[in-house]
Amino acid sequence: MPRTRLYSLDELDDIPGTKVFRARESRQAYHLHKFCMSLMKAENREAFKADERAYLDQYAMSEEQKEAVLERNLTKLIQLGGNMYFLVKIASTDGWSAQKAVSSMSGMSAEEYAQMMLAGGRSPEGLRSIRNKN
Repeated sequence: MPRTRLYSLDELDDIPGTKVFRARESRQAYHLHKFCMSLMKAENREAFKADERAYLDQYAMSEEQKEAVLERNLTKLIQLGGNMYFLVKIASTDGWSAQKAVSSMSGMSAEEYAQMMLAGGRSPEGLRSIRNKN
């Protein structure tokens, strides 16, 4: 029986500030995620820290993905198919807290991000559609 959806998957791309992780992204970031999972072993974290570029070159990631890892640009890695559950392993390798990792994608310092969240988070008012700008 064919699967019916309540909405078009294209509608997911219309949520401002949100990148929905789907099968397409999973395929795009397969090697990126393999790299991230390798960081679960201490000896791999040490090898990565010793020569980041050489370690990354062991994986069939795109050059753009490798550059984003080297820059620790988590936002770009998500745009390139990365899933935060994998990417957090990069942040952990650098000794980042989850708060610092998330704040790095918000344009705020970890302290500013914490204060914003303690104050109730971002307002749900405002931009709700990329296409319609309302």
